[in-house]
Formats: sequence, structure tokens, C-alpha cells
Amino acid sequence: MDWDNARIFLAIYREGTLRAAAGQLGIDQATVGRRLNALEDSLGARLFLRTPSGYLATPAGELAVNAAQAMEAAALQFQREMQGIDNRLSGVVRVTTSDTMAAHFVVDAMRRLHQAHPEIRIVLSTGTEITSLTRREADLAVRTLKPTSPDLISRHLVRRSMGLYAAPSYLAMRGMPQSGVGLAGHDIVVYQESVAPRHRDKICREPVTNARVAIEVNSGLMLLDAARKGMGVAELPCHMADDDPLLVRVWPDRVDHYDVWLVMHSDLSRSARVRAAANAIIASFPPA
Repeated sequence: MDWDNARIFLAIYREGTLRAAAGQLGIDQATVGRRLNALEDSLGARLFLRTPSGYLATPAGELAVNAAQAMEAAALQFQREMQGIDNRLSGVVRVTTSDTMAAHFVVDAMRRLHQAHPEIRIVLSTGTEITSLTRREADLAVRTLKPTSPDLISRHLVRRSMGLYAAPSYLAMRGMPQSGVGLAGHDIVVYQESVAPRHRDKICREPVTNARVAIEVNSGLMLLDAARKGMGVAELPCHMADDDPLLVRVWPDRVDHYDVWLVMHSDLSRSARVRAAANAIIASFPPA
């Protein structure tokens, strides 16, 4: 079976439409449709039901998923192992992290990497989703969660502090919050539950049972911006907010912490360009 056809089948299964699968694969929608039809003809089985809401796997399609994923895993392992012995300081390195860590640390690290090794091309993606390193969605990740997969290796970069902050205009209007009352009478700016489930109950160890949620965001930079604009009290990294003239620290003695990790697949740890990128990121994180 042609691996390219299996790859297209998996993309449709994961994305649900030909258009989304084409976008993921970087090919046109018509090609995806033709390759799916050819695959179904060669197998003599219908793999998807075409519905108005998208493509739904048939029983045959569900049965094919495991086999296609095994093919994918083997192809990706082959690719990682070949790249792992690549000693060239050139080519593409894919890095993923959050927007705040990119803005404050990672982009500067990539600038230094480019100066030292201009033939390395960096593809930087930011977001709060956990990108799959096993499926080669990225080569390196800078995360606040330590991975548990045995295929991934991690290095602790730094432990950071978090505090509560609000805009001077907000505090002038609403007053300084009182500790121990669940932020009664105050608005808060929080992450969406899918990003930070703990914000549903607490921010910086303070219960939010009596607070009013003004806005939920899925981006650290949007959290910072909403707090700056006076929308409410927010939990923010101290290194980012302490020197911000648009913010005031609420309860300076109240601190929480988080850890930052550099993560890569073990197969890529010997790749020269990946190692160079990893070293640049490590150097960009000063001690807490």
C-alpha cells in the first residue's frame, strides 16, 4: 500500500473534511479527493461516509486506522533516525512554544541561532496546544508541562514565579482586592478551561468563587493585554509583569510557580541542527 495514500486517509480521518486535510498536507483539495477515491477503489471498500457535516469513517475506515497509524509511525521513525545522524548545520528546525515565551525568550534565541548558523531555517509555531513531537509536528518544544512519553527527552530550563496584577485604572475604580474572600466584587481575566483548568477554581492560589469572569482567552499575550486594559485581575508571570508600567502588583507576597521544559524526541537528539537550536534556547533562559 502506498504510504502517501495512507497519509491522506489519516489526514481526512483526523480533520473531517477534504479541505482541512488538504491544508494540513499542503496539497490541493482535488488531489486529496482523487487519492481517497483511488485508495477506496484499490481496497474495494468505502472508508468514509460523505455527510453534510464532513467525512465520517465507516466500519472499514475505523478498522483501517490502526494499520495506517502503524505505517505513519514507521515512516516517522525512519525520518527521525535519518535526521538524527545528520551532521549538517543546515535545513529546517520546527520549534513550538507559547506566544509569551516566544516573545520573551525563544525568538531572541532563534535570532542568535540564525546569526551563528544562517543555513538553518526556523519554523516557529506558537499556541497553547500540546504539539505532537512523535508525529513530527515539531522538532523542539518549550513547554510548562514535563512530558511523560518514554520517547521524549526533556531538560528543565527554569522555574518562574507568578503573581496577581491589575491596571491602575481598574484598581482606582474597584479598589485593591481583599485576600480570603474569593475575589468578591472583582472581575478576573483568565485562560479558557481547555488551556488552564485550574483557573476555573483559583488564580495564584486565591479562590475565584466570588469573582466575575470578564474574559476568557487562549493566549498569554491576550491575557496580558486584557489586564493592561483594565478588564480585571489576572495571574501573570512576574518576569513579564513586574516592570510593566501599565500594571500594578496585587498582594506582592502572594506567589505561585511554574516550570519550563525543553522537549525533543530522542531520535533527533543527535541531529546537529536540532542540537544547535536546543543549545540556543537553553542559553536564552537565565536563572530565575
